[in-house]
Amino acid sequence: MENKPYYIYVLYCADDTLYCGFTDDVDRRFKAHQEYKGAKYTRIKRRHPLRLIYHEEFATKHDALSAEYHFKHQSRQMKEEYLRNHGVNVAKFYRLNHRHK
Repeated sequence: MENKPYYIYVLYCADDTLYCGFTDDVDRRFKAHQEYKGAKYTRIKRRHPLRLIYHEEFATKHDALSAEYHFKHQSRQMKEEYLRNHGVNVAKFYRLNHRHK
């Protein structure tokens, strides 16, 4: 049995929403999202550009799927707190999306 890592990852979307997913290859999955081939949620043009802002490795597929489920079922405030506790300042990405050109 292959003992490969699994990951959850969080994307910051251009419409200031957060998307959390699960994968065994973060780079490949992010590329699929960028090419409008990922989840239905990220196929919507107004959500682009996407930013990969966080990923976390898990030893088992079950653990990664569980972490994804729990992240997705939190309030926005709790998601931001989780990310902040893992070194990600979500407000920075909001400012990047809304800076004046």
